Amino acid sequence: MNLTDKQFWLNYWESKEGLVFRIPENFILTELFDKIIPKNSKKTLSSLEIGGFPGHYSIVLKKKYGFEATLLDFVIHPKIIEDLLKINDLKTNEISYIEADLFENKPTKKYNFVFSNGLIEHFEDTKLIIEKHLDYLENEGILFLSLPNFRGLNGWFQKTYDAENYSKHNISSMNIEFLNKICNDLGLKNIKINHYGKFMLWLENYKQQSIFTKIFFKICWFVGKVFFKIIPIETQQFSPYIIITAQK
Repeated sequence: MNLTDKQFWLNYWESKEGLVFRIPENFILTELFDKIIPKNSKKTLSSLEIGGFPGHYSIVLKKKYGFEATLLDFVIHPKIIEDLLKINDLKTNEISYIEADLFENKPTKKYNFVFSNGLIEHFEDTKLIIEKHLDYLENEGILFLSLPNFRGLNGWFQKTYDAENYSKHNISSMNIEFLNKICNDLGLKNIKINHYGKFMLWLENYKQQSIFTKIFFKICWFVGKVFFKIIPIETQQFSPYIIITAQK
């Protein structure tokens, strides 16, 4: 069962600001891409970004790594994608996109690199949604999944101050042992699952919060940033993400 529907995502993207920007060289997660994407490949590699509208990472994979990049999402706004490509010095046809339901779409090709960021936690059946990613992944291809970690301080903020958004997430999926079992059950190899990021807090509805909540949020954010700059550790209580990498 999906925890979101098409209307949820239409509302989400229509309310989202700052989608179109020039993507920096050090865009978040790209340091992890550097470690797992094959270097000096003799063939052009292909990538599929699932559920990543408007395709920031597809642009990174195209520009930085030379992939034939494709974006698949339930909701696509072509004009936003066109504007994003233009500001990043790419032509409209340099990124392919598919507007489709992942559970209904039939793959027409396999990809070397299948990626999603903040997707699998929106489904109750975590194993099934990961398995759907594998339908698009060629043998020996790389699977890269990231999801938020709401089992620590950031999750407390979400649950306390944005319960509606919190309810759209499958919190049980944010468990490393659980995810590792699923990946093993699916026959994946070279599995690595870790918390990622020193410290981060966010609220989707931050602008709607009271002044007292905003002050409290900023105090926690500041204290956390200072502490983890001094002691740079990654933990379940404070790391913002969980990262899964594996091969089919």
